Amino acid sequence: MESLKHECGIALIRLLKPLEYYHQKYGTWMYALNKLYLMMEKEHNRGQEGAGIACVKLKAQPGNEYMFRERAEGKDAIQNIFSNIYSQHKDFSQEQLNDVEYVKENLTFAGELYMGHLRYSTTGKKGIRFVHPFLRRNNWRAKNLCLCGNFNMTNIEEIFERLTRQGQFPRIYSDSYIMLELMGHRLDREVERNFVEAQERGLEDTDITHYIEDHVEMSNMLKTSMENFDGGYVVCGLTGSGEMFSMRDPWAIRPAYYYRNDEIVVVASERPVLQTTFELECEDIQELPPGCALLVKRSGECEVKRILDQKGDSACSFERIYFSRGSDKDIYLERKKLGEQLTQPVLAAVDNDTEHTVFSFIPNTAEVALYGLLEGFRKFVHEKKIHAILNLGHTPTHEELDRILSPFVRSEKVAWKDIKLRTFITEGNSRNDLASHVYDITYGSIEPYVDKLVIIDDSVVRGTTLKESIIRILDRLHPKKIVVVSSAPQIRYPDYYGIDMPRLEEFCAFRAAMELLKDRGLYQLIDDTYHNCQQELLKPKGEMRNCVRDVYNLFSVEDISKEIVEMLRPVGVTTPIELVFQSIEGLHKAIPEHKGDWYFTGKYPTPGGTKLCNQAFVNYIERVYQYEQKF
Repeated sequence: MESLKHECGIALIRLLKPLEYYHQKYGTWMYALNKLYLMMEKEHNRGQEGAGIACVKLKAQPGNEYMFRERAEGKDAIQNIFSNIYSQHKDFSQEQLNDVEYVKENLTFAGELYMGHLRYSTTGKKGIRFVHPFLRRNNWRAKNLCLCGNFNMTNIEEIFERLTRQGQFPRIYSDSYIMLELMGHRLDREVERNFVEAQERGLEDTDITHYIEDHVEMSNMLKTSMENFDGGYVVCGLTGSGEMFSMRDPWAIRPAYYYRNDEIVVVASERPVLQTTFELECEDIQELPPGCALLVKRSGECEVKRILDQKGDSACSFERIYFSRGSDKDIYLERKKLGEQLTQPVLAAVDNDTEHTVFSFIPNTAEVALYGLLEGFRKFVHEKKIHAILNLGHTPTHEELDRILSPFVRSEKVAWKDIKLRTFITEGNSRNDLASHVYDITYGSIEPYVDKLVIIDDSVVRGTTLKESIIRILDRLHPKKIVVVSSAPQIRYPDYYGIDMPRLEEFCAFRAAMELLKDRGLYQLIDDTYHNCQQELLKPKGEMRNCVRDVYNLFSVEDISKEIVEMLRPVGVTTPIELVFQSIEGLHKAIPEHKGDWYFTGKYPTPGGTKLCNQAFVNYIERVYQYEQKF
């Protein structure tokens, strides 16, 4: 029901044959450009604040541009970018546009390497200069670097200090810019290594340039750049000389998928994007292994090479629950399984009264989980019917069979989101009133004061939308009871690897735990946790434990769920409300190959995550203390 800040999306295309080949086979030299547009639109769910693309021409002559970039901000960034590019074609005749040689010499974005990026800020930094790809220029083609990625680094201050110790002077303090400068520095060293080798071989002038461009090893640059980063990432890059790479973090946190044949090499954040865009089967596509990079040389030679040893197996489970496209074959089944596994606790919440229960979902991403929950309830009702028939003890009459077989599981489209409505008002009361009308309901979809209403969501994070809009508007239907179901477990801890969930107090589960501690007079535990976090922050990162987990130890999931209900109940709503969450065991059963569960358990895959979580609790307590001191 609540919109989380999304992860970024990446898209790469490398053409392995001349543009003439694609013009002849597919009817246009813009084959890759058109495919890049499709890939980015298919990943639009991942980024909404901005977008950018880059292109490299392999055979440009000196004096001509060979590396192009276009960026834009806003929700229409993709359309604006490609409209700008395609609008340039109006200055050329159709005959010129069909002449591939002329196109290569005179049009921008008529190259062999393409990179696309969709941005959703996880740092709060906005503006066109923070929109990927980033570009580092140089007169040597091999030293030009264009970089984008889906990442968030937890130890950027350490990398910054390392660069400044070396004498560098980064212009901007952000993980993207610092990574660009670090990689650019190591790329310079790799080019210079080849320069020395070329001279030792007796080469001169442009022969040295050709030697460098034929022998530069991007794996050397990646090994010396990425070894000290702590975080979740997929980093992608192009060089002016025609090298392309995509590298995945060694903890397997962020996902990347690729496909290659004799025509193309393509990379994307999600498998269905490649399947749809290039009409591929699921089995055609490979997942990039953790700590490895997909490397495509200037020559077109392609390999997957290990850059760093794998450090963990923490593929993000929330990626599967919420961010990735539900059209992926495996993700679809996983989300159905998440819903089906909630059958028993939801049955308990409605007192096994399936006859007077109506099911629905909010938002659209929870629809697949609803199908799984309905499947579980249908099985339950089916078994009840079999049991009733077997217990008759005689051949049933038509009327008896009709009575036994007639019950069914009811689902309705209860809530509709009015996508035209925007909460642009900032004043508190006015904003809350406007937010309460973001959803419309289907009047008459349930029988008032008789039917219980079960609403499934993929996650309950802050609870703001539940309180300000959902519960209040559902209450207008006068259900006998409202059961809110989350297909994800309680989100208790911040994320520091690419999703914008940085502050503890944003989570309703954390606020509920703190209220329970206060209600029971356990202020000492809060104080102890604060001091323990401070002590942990004095230790080396690798030795720290997550002390924030201590605030939950005294309470069951049900305790916290009940407290959340009381916190989120709107004034004047007296309808019974129950909140049902997925269990951690159910999460792992439904999504066994994606073990990253730090949002729910506090078990961070990297030391940087643990450090930042401890720091978040310290910051929270000090903010609360300063606030209380003012009053």
